[in-house]
Amino acid sequence: MRSPPTRLALAAAVLALAACADQPTAPRASPSAAGPLANALEPYAGKIRVGIIPGATSVKIGATVLFDVREKGTNAFLVSGAANEQVTVTFNTGQPVATNNRRLQVVCTTSTTDRDQRVAAGVAAGFPSAWEHVPASSCWRVYIGERPLPADATAEATYKQNVINAGLATSAALWKTVNATINEPRYVTTKTSTGTVASSRAQPRISVASTARVLFGGGTTQYRGVAEVMRNAAGTLAGINEVPMEEYLYGVVPRELGPTQYPEAEAQKAQAVAARTYAHSSLGKHWNNGYDVLSTVQDQVYGGASAEHSVSTAAVNATAGIVATSGGSLISALFYATSGGKTANVQDVFSSSVPYLATVWDAPAGQELPSVSALLTDLKTPTWTGAYGGFHSLHRWSYSWTMAQMSCVVGDFANQNVGNVTQINVLSRSSTSGRVTQIQFVTSAGTFTETGTAIRSAMPYINTSGIPTLLPSTLFVIEPVMTSGVLTGYRAYGGGNGHGAGMAQTGAVGMARAGATYQQILQKYYTGVTLQVMNGTRANGTSPVVPTTVDPYDCTSA
Repeated sequence: MRSPPTRLALAAAVLALAACADQPTAPRASPSAAGPLANALEPYAGKIRVGIIPGATSVKIGATVLFDVREKGTNAFLVSGAANEQVTVTFNTGQPVATNNRRLQVVCTTSTTDRDQRVAAGVAAGFPSAWEHVPASSCWRVYIGERPLPADATAEATYKQNVINAGLATSAALWKTVNATINEPRYVTTKTSTGTVASSRAQPRISVASTARVLFGGGTTQYRGVAEVMRNAAGTLAGINEVPMEEYLYGVVPRELGPTQYPEAEAQKAQAVAARTYAHSSLGKHWNNGYDVLSTVQDQVYGGASAEHSVSTAAVNATAGIVATSGGSLISALFYATSGGKTANVQDVFSSSVPYLATVWDAPAGQELPSVSALLTDLKTPTWTGAYGGFHSLHRWSYSWTMAQMSCVVGDFANQNVGNVTQINVLSRSSTSGRVTQIQFVTSAGTFTETGTAIRSAMPYINTSGIPTLLPSTLFVIEPVMTSGVLTGYRAYGGGNGHGAGMAQTGAVGMARAGATYQQILQKYYTGVTLQVMNGTRANGTSPVVPTTVDPYDCTSA
């Protein structure tokens, strides 16, 4: 039996032989795949990156004018496009590329999985990486790193040591001149009209003049700024709009508070500050996917230049750079449609607690209801007319469920057939906001509970098309429906639309109509905040590419 040092020496000799002579080797301790995205954190410099298309196998980008697609960083030309044309970007993990330079070979492996893991790890670490098939040896050379000709022994030794230090090679790796077609992970940009193809290591992007607009996904929605395609954390592609922060807000504010329906200037300004605060505090939220925020309700709805409106743009310009802070830090500027008359404490709906998201009456001083108990009574028998947002269609609402319908929605929540729902119990309710904070469903299959804002999706109502739909809010009372002493269903009486924490948008409109300034509106809904000019700091955040849930049980409402 050989001693351990002898075994180690033999292993090193075999690896050296594999690197030098393309001796086929089974995978050893190949570097763990570090993910497809080497996304170095970029400090915020006035532009926000918006995920327009969060994940797809191919992404189309274009512009409203003649344009060039160029590689990010090098600015190398890839393809050109005509006005309103869109090119298609894909990603190929083994794109053939002609090369004539020096490459550092780390192994010749017999495993395509090992090959791909090594190349992915090299790219993730920032080293140009590639592979080349060697038919005579039935193995794949893996190259991690490159340098220009002619050979430079000193520089190559330093470079090699950096690759070793990164855990991507051993001392057996060797430099060689490679004058051949090898295979690299690359973006592939195709001009649809001609079939012209160009590949690049870095992201393809389109920059146009400030008066022109970029396009995504084959659609006609126009966006300011830059169109870019980048690999996300799942290895698919994201279509990203990089745009100056204030111009981004031009496309957010009209989608979050419609300027045609609600043209009140001070309410629009309050929305602009809230949206700006949210954007700055969310910088880097999805950085592993290449962008800061999504263009959907998961963050803020963003409609690009196509959504812009003069009323909203004026509000953004009038509050340029202003955000809301507490204790010198950006606040979590939550907002939603309408409160039902009283906002929520943030801890009533989310698992957090901050002093500036505290419950307040959404009504003028002197016109509040006398108690939370009176508010709950008003949900069922509305007589109160003092709420700022009382004009909203969901200021008060009521929905009913048959036994079959409630069995359907609770079964979908529990991911199993629950049989009859025999009781629905409010286990806890906020004494200061009236929101339901914990609910219990007693069923033939057992008891199920839910808390906070997730209650809304646990007990959706059935819309007129028979589709389970998110309950508007957690401000409600629920009762059994009895027919001749028999339980035949349930009915809920509620108020408000949204999670309820922070600024009620229709409340802001009501305050503006009553003569309040945007500063007064913000300081009502965000208790004790300071309004100031301040930028956020981009974080190295992580998030799923597309939020998914495992739902083994699905019912069709009765």
